[in-house]
Amino acid sequence: MTEIEGANDQVLFREVQRFRQPWLWLVAAMGLSTYAIAQQLLLDEAIEGGAATDAVMVAIGLLVGAGLPLFLLLANLATEVRRDGIYVRFSPLGFSYQRIPLDQIAEYYVRTYSPLREYGGWGIKGGAAGQAFNVSGNMGLQLELVDGNATLIGSRRAEDLARAVERAKQAQ
Repeated sequence: MTEIEGANDQVLFREVQRFRQPWLWLVAAMGLSTYAIAQQLLLDEAIEGGAATDAVMVAIGLLVGAGLPLFLLLANLATEVRRDGIYVRFSPLGFSYQRIPLDQIAEYYVRTYSPLREYGGWGIKGGAAGQAFNVSGNMGLQLELVDGNATLIGSRRAEDLARAVERAKQAQ
């Protein structure tokens, strides 16, 4: 996989996905922050290994409570298929697309997967099953690369993504 700013190639497929459960992340972030603040301020028990003052604890709680939901609301996964490859970018962490050249893809197919069990969650993940780019759902395009590595690209439109890859490969 190579990192590149983007080619001027014709886009055959484009999908931008966002985390679909912002209310869940908001509740989780607020719950984590509230728990940490309550432990220190109300129960007078610092979080394990914590020597933070009450003011620092409140500041951290507010940053996590507001920052995590804001990050998740802004985060997205952009996937494009062009004549020379598949491009993926996870924003706001990725500033440029990563390209998977079509000639490096030995096999590809649509499949159902378990984000938590197979990859440990959502985002840009790596594990025993290979690398994954996903933000929601449990459908994606599995890529088996010629070097033996595997990459999964989560997609709400996995069948369309597979058809676009087929069109791009035929155009080569």
